[in-house]
Amino acid sequence: MAELRTFVAAAFLSLLAAGSPGQAQTPMESIQIGLSTDAVSITADFSGADLTIFGSLENADPLVARQGRYDVIVVLEGPARPVVVRRKDRVLGIWVNLESETFENVPMSYSVATTRPLQDITEPNSYKQLSLGASNLYMKPADAGDSPATIAEFTTALRERKSATGLYSENVGGVQFLSQNLFRATVRLAPNVPVGTHKARAFLFKSGLFIKESSAQLEIRKSGFEQSIFRAAHDYSFLYGVFAVSLAMLTGWLGRLIFRRD
Repeated sequence: MAELRTFVAAAFLSLLAAGSPGQAQTPMESIQIGLSTDAVSITADFSGADLTIFGSLENADPLVARQGRYDVIVVLEGPARPVVVRRKDRVLGIWVNLESETFENVPMSYSVATTRPLQDITEPNSYKQLSLGASNLYMKPADAGDSPATIAEFTTALRERKSATGLYSENVGGVQFLSQNLFRATVRLAPNVPVGTHKARAFLFKSGLFIKESSAQLEIRKSGFEQSIFRAAHDYSFLYGVFAVSLAMLTGWLGRLIFRRD
């Protein structure tokens, strides 16, 4: 009987210890982002802009925050579409397209903002696992039977072309903490930013370890007369094509009449 009472008392003490506040697990940190608008309208004279994204850390450790061991990477990824990359070579003194490679579902734009340089935040393998950063995006070839060397060559050329046109960009220091929990990110919109649904993603790192991700959507669309033409070209493609050809022929005929020599 004494042994039974001892067992019951021990079990009761174990339950009290398990339920005590001192033994409760600390909630893991998480990240949230918010956009001031869910749509951005651009016109024909759009020359690029900076988009500001605000975010916050939840359940952040004050000590870790004071030591600056939280890092945030924010990405604005454009809609994915097929892309054809061509290589020109000189043949008989003329530059012609000899080879090409088609890639499926390529992000048309990819803007990155970071608290620090990427190499100072975490290991390269972490970026590869997360497909984070323009150099870690997987460009899926339409013809998987091509040689790896050829695919790698055209993949590099694709990334370089996107970077040269400003569609793939990196803004080191573009994420700034306003307090221990709040931050602001600035990502760049290129002058030729594609219209469509863009996805904003925020990645939280703690002492080099990936913790959490959050995302939001942004719609970029044309406005004014350009939007009407864009919509007509997509909704009535055949009629738009006939109109464009007819307009070109009419313009050529009028030009011939005006500038002809008698």
